[in-house]
Amino acid sequence: MKHLLGRLGSELRATAGGLPSTYWYLWTGTLVNRLGAFVVPFLALYLTRERGFRVEEAGLVVSLHGAGGVLAGLVGGTLSDRVGRRRTLLAGLWLGSAAMLSLGFSRATWHICVSAFLLGLLGELYRPAVSAAIADVVRPEDRPRAYGLLYWVVNVGFSIALPLAGLASRFGFLTLFVADACTTFLYGLIVWWKVPETRPTVPTAQAAPSHRLPSLAPFRDTVFLAFALPILLTALVFTQLNVTLPLDLTSQGMSPATFGTVLAMNGVLIVLLQPFVGRALATMRRATALAWASGLTGLGFGMHALGANVGLATLAVVVWTLGEIAQAPVASTVVADLAPAEQRGTYQGAYYMLWALSSCISPTLGSWVLGHFGSKVLWGGSLGLGLFAAGWHLAIADARRRRMETLRLTRTELSTTLD
Repeated sequence: MKHLLGRLGSELRATAGGLPSTYWYLWTGTLVNRLGAFVVPFLALYLTRERGFRVEEAGLVVSLHGAGGVLAGLVGGTLSDRVGRRRTLLAGLWLGSAAMLSLGFSRATWHICVSAFLLGLLGELYRPAVSAAIADVVRPEDRPRAYGLLYWVVNVGFSIALPLAGLASRFGFLTLFVADACTTFLYGLIVWWKVPETRPTVPTAQAAPSHRLPSLAPFRDTVFLAFALPILLTALVFTQLNVTLPLDLTSQGMSPATFGTVLAMNGVLIVLLQPFVGRALATMRRATALAWASGLTGLGFGMHALGANVGLATLAVVVWTLGEIAQAPVASTVVADLAPAEQRGTYQGAYYMLWALSSCISPTLGSWVLGHFGSKVLWGGSLGLGLFAAGWHLAIADARRRRMETLRLTRTELSTTLD
């Protein structure tokens, strides 16, 4: 283990070299924010135990939060292009902090519902702006490792936050809300203090029309749409881990504690492997990497059909985690390349919206399939969706490759990675 940690440290130092200071301030702010990401994972538990909500009522509130997140992708992305990355970051982080406190102090049902929706909308506005700012300041050839490091630190922070949340909850759930709001507000202070505006200056004739809010430009881009479909299908499979996976495995006799231990393998693998995998992905065509990502995600969740045996369940988690590691940094670089400079935030917001949309759809869809047809159909269907998405990524590769070749004739800020 000591040798592995030493190699991990060396790989991180090599991966981190050459990235600009603005990136590192965003990276640090993300770590601070994720270290306090206490509330959302425990929201349903808080509502049922502390506020006396029925399970279906708690599910509705969680869905309202997810619906806010869907809008946040569109609104946050558009705002980061129209008013700037810095202003969108500050507004999202500080208003999101206020929304978190509002939810924590809410007692009436209507107040809880409104606050949950606003937390999803305002609290997630910053995400497209962060991705767009990274594309602004990081050289095209360095973007895969920049996005990979950001994804890595999100998981490091979240892995630390979960046990901290358990300790903090002993002082009452309100402590979680206040601590989460404070770390989010602190991220905003880091941006205010150290992060300049990064939005590139574009000629007025190329600027996006300001009367449209939010912008739907990515969804009129046929190449982006072709890329978005397999991403959404993969996300629908992956987000089954939030509801149907624990329901299925615990119904087959796996204790919640054992399930938590099995699922913890996901975070451990990401922390240990992401820096090493990034170098291998840099030598691979992006369409191939994305196909592997979707295929492994589908295969991993499909393996849960084999039952609740701890060894098999752990192996399944390992497989779909490898798919997750492969997709996250590669997909972000594809979005950064497809987006015109003046619409980077809008495109990144559309990409984030796909994941938020899957978080809204998959609990209801997955639970319905599990309840009506059983776990074998659910996990078999997950395997089928993953393999279909993998094939789709390969099928659309030529069209995206032609688009990239055309764009490189007029744009110098595109990555050199082949599709």
